[in-house]
Amino acid sequence: MTSDSPTPRRDKRGLGRGLSALMADINPASEVDPASAPRPDRLIPIERIRPNPDQPRRSFSQSALEDLAQSIQEKGIIQPLIVRPDPTVADSYQLVAGERRWRAAQLAQLHEVPALVRDFDDTEVLEVAIIENIQRADLNPIEEAMGYRQLMDRFGHTQEKLAQAMGKSRSHIANTLRLTTLPEPVQDMLRAGQLSAGHARALITSDRATELARIVVAKGLSVREAEKLAAGPASNPGSGQKRPHPQKDADTAELERSISAVLKMPVSVEYDAGTGGGRISIRYRDLQQLDDLVQLLGA
Repeated sequence: MTSDSPTPRRDKRGLGRGLSALMADINPASEVDPASAPRPDRLIPIERIRPNPDQPRRSFSQSALEDLAQSIQEKGIIQPLIVRPDPTVADSYQLVAGERRWRAAQLAQLHEVPALVRDFDDTEVLEVAIIENIQRADLNPIEEAMGYRQLMDRFGHTQEKLAQAMGKSRSHIANTLRLTTLPEPVQDMLRAGQLSAGHARALITSDRATELARIVVAKGLSVREAEKLAAGPASNPGSGQKRPHPQKDADTAELERSISAVLKMPVSVEYDAGTGGGRISIRYRDLQQLDDLVQLLGA
């Protein structure tokens, strides 16, 4: 296990199958189940391992590291670190996954750490780092969403592949990604833990999301109450009365019926005769139906 013989280069992986293989190496379940932890390739002196300069995660809680160091002193490192030969320093290794364990091992004054040695390129190193952060860190919903977005934008992973590899439903992936469309002040409330993901999802389609989010936080509303608040009828300022709906011509009404039949959702077409423009509003009954609409539109 202490041999430093080079690790053979793996064949280039395909999307999906490779993602699942990466997940197998960093499966969090292995940390609490020693029998399922992957067998390390070797023990590596801790001073020969360097952190990844492109690690997306920059902040590590000192108290959490001390707790992990205490656990390592008592039980050792159950889940091996993942490293690759350092491309810039001879006879050294660069961390791919497991920086928390590496830092805690130093606090625990370990001289060697168990490691899996992989011949990853720079792109794969970043991919594994993002996956590990999503799987292990106590992320807020926006951080989780940004992790999914990076995996999709940088590496071409689909929502289906992410859901399959990470053991989550595709609707969870889709709904989490939609949180990034919220106004920045609402995203800040999510990051601060003032709003839950459920509260935020209720506000996604509202053009008053920031205003409503502040009301939700100030009044401590439940998710159901937030949904009712977001779905409330539009009113004239200060009147408390619903806006009257003008009578639509037969052509517009027929167009609404045609589009509704295709989408299987209520559709409203608003036409401005003065400018020739207008807008189309589609009403959905729940998040699953919204997800179906997004798929239908190819978004």
